[in-house]
Amino acid sequence: MSQDLNLSTSSHALDEETARAEIYGLLSQLFYAAPSEELLGQLQVAVTEAPDAGAFLEEPWRELVASARAMTQDQITSEYSQLFGGVGKPEIYLFGSHYLSGFLNEKPLVRLRDDLAALGLGRSQDMSETEDHAAYVFEVMRYLIAGDDVAVSNLTHQMAFFSQHVKPWLSLMCQAVIAHPKAVFYARLAHFTEGFLSVEAQGFDLVA
Repeated sequence: MSQDLNLSTSSHALDEETARAEIYGLLSQLFYAAPSEELLGQLQVAVTEAPDAGAFLEEPWRELVASARAMTQDQITSEYSQLFGGVGKPEIYLFGSHYLSGFLNEKPLVRLRDDLAALGLGRSQDMSETEDHAAYVFEVMRYLIAGDDVAVSNLTHQMAFFSQHVKPWLSLMCQAVIAHPKAVFYARLAHFTEGFLSVEAQGFDLVA
């Protein structure tokens, strides 16, 4: 989850695939933990104008950046802990199995592990969460876009992984975050995430 992001660079200077990979990397970092001081600083100075006026993601991105500028790192860290942390049951689950089966560590996680193994991917030893954590799923998508091994990182695998392990539940998680009364920064992040995943789904549909 240490992918460095050049968030202050206008998206028109990035090719589409690099931009997609960077967004997935950002989502992975922000859902894995509250932003570091460095990452929050990058968000606070990020470009908010899209190359094309009225672009679909421009407004939710502007709202996310505005929230980052309005809140301190301590406030966002506290919000993350209240929503996703704590001892026992969290306010909001970040695990796909919860949304797909109602329980943690169920069949959806087994299927995900099988598909990851087929791609030659596995969980890092320094990550204690299971592979169906939102951050891990986003990081896999980033790798399938930007990885060096074209036998793994290609459009076919992106489409399959998105269809099986992103599309069925990430929107439900985002809606849970948006609806939570304690969510401020993370409600903006969830709104942006939902919009981005909608764009991704439409893009995959066009090439299917």
